[in-house]
Amino acid sequence: MVTVCRSLWHEPRPADAPPPGRLDALLVGVFAAAAVVEGIVRPDVAWRPLVTVLALALVPPLIGRRRHPLVAALAGWGVAALLSVLQLATHAQDLGLYSTMVVLVLLFSLVRWGSGREIVVGTAFVAAVVALGMWASSAGRADAFGGSVLVLLIIALAAVFRSRADLWQRQQREVRNQERVALARELHDTVAHHVSAIAVQAQAGRVVAAAHPDTAVTVLAAIESEASRTLTEMRSMVRVLRDEDAVAYSPQPGVADLPALVRADGTPSVTVSRDGALTGLDPAVDAALYRVAQEALTNALRHARNATRVTIDVRRDGDVVTLRVRDDGQTAPGWAPEPGFGLRGMAERAQLLGGSLSAGAGPDGGWVVEAVLPVGAPT
Repeated sequence: MVTVCRSLWHEPRPADAPPPGRLDALLVGVFAAAAVVEGIVRPDVAWRPLVTVLALALVPPLIGRRRHPLVAALAGWGVAALLSVLQLATHAQDLGLYSTMVVLVLLFSLVRWGSGREIVVGTAFVAAVVALGMWASSAGRADAFGGSVLVLLIIALAAVFRSRADLWQRQQREVRNQERVALARELHDTVAHHVSAIAVQAQAGRVVAAAHPDTAVTVLAAIESEASRTLTEMRSMVRVLRDEDAVAYSPQPGVADLPALVRADGTPSVTVSRDGALTGLDPAVDAALYRVAQEALTNALRHARNATRVTIDVRRDGDVVTLRVRDDGQTAPGWAPEPGFGLRGMAERAQLLGGSLSAGAGPDGGWVVEAVLPVGAPT
C-alpha cells in the first residue's frame, strides 16, 4: 500500500491533455444557461442572485480544467464549500442549485489530467467539502451514502480513463520501438550490401589498374556511385531513427525490386528469376523476401570463394513463397560460417512471419540460402 501511494505521489501529469474545444464551449454554455434559468425559476433557493453569481463563477474552472486541473478543482469545489459555509451561517434551508453538480466534472478532470500530488491534494480537499456539505444540509445516512458513492464512482471512472490512455500510449511507444528495431536491421542490411559491393569492386580495380587503366576508371566510378547511394539511404534511415514522432516512411522494396540487386560489373554475375504469380503478397512478406535476398547476396559477395555466379529464384506454390539464393563458390566439406547478425536477422524475419529459413552448402557445391514464407503475414 505504501508503495502504491508513493508511486501515485510521484506520477506526472499526462502529456496529451487537449486544449479547450467545441464540446467544452457547449458544456460551459449549457451550464451557464441552466444556472441562470434555475436561479430565476426556483423560489425555494435562498439568496438566489448571490447563489447564481457564485454558480457562474464555475465557468473559468470548467474551461481550464485540463491544463490546470488542481486549480480548477480547488476553485470549483471552493465555491461549493462557500455555499455550505453560508448555509451554516444563515441557517438557510437550501443554498444550492442543481446545476452546480457540474463540480463533479472538475473532480473527473483532476483525476484524469492531474499529477499524482495534485490528485492527492485535490481529492482530500473534495472529501472535506463533501463532508462539510453533508453537515450543512443535515443529510441523512442514505443521502450521505449516496453522495459518497457518487464521488467515488467519478474518481474510479476517471482512473479507468487515465489507465486506458496510459496503456494506449505504452502500446504506441512499443510500436515505435519495434519500428526502430526494424529500421536498424534495414540499415544493417542496406549498408552491408553496398559496402560489400564497394569492397569487391575496389579489389577488382586494384587488380586491373596496372594493366587496364580505363577499366580501373570505370570501376572507380561504380564505387563512387555505390558509396553515394549508401550514404543517401543511411542518412534517410538515421533521420527516421532520430525522429521521436510518427513519420511518413518511404515504401519498402519488395520482390519487384529484386532486379536492382543485379551487379553492373558482372563479377560475380547475378541472375534473378521470378514466378509470374507473385502478386498480392502481404507487404511485410514482400519486404522480407527482398531483404533476405539482399542479405544472402551480401554474404555471397563477402564469403563465397571464387564465386562467378549468384542466382536468386523466387517461386510461389499456393499460399507459400520460396526464395532461394545460391552461389557457385567453393566450400570445404563440413564448413559453415559463424552465424552473424545478418543471418540471425534473416531467420528472425522468417519466423516472425510464420515461415522458416535454412542456410548451408548446396549438393553441387556453393552455398544456398532458402526462405519459405506464407503469402499472407500472420495476424
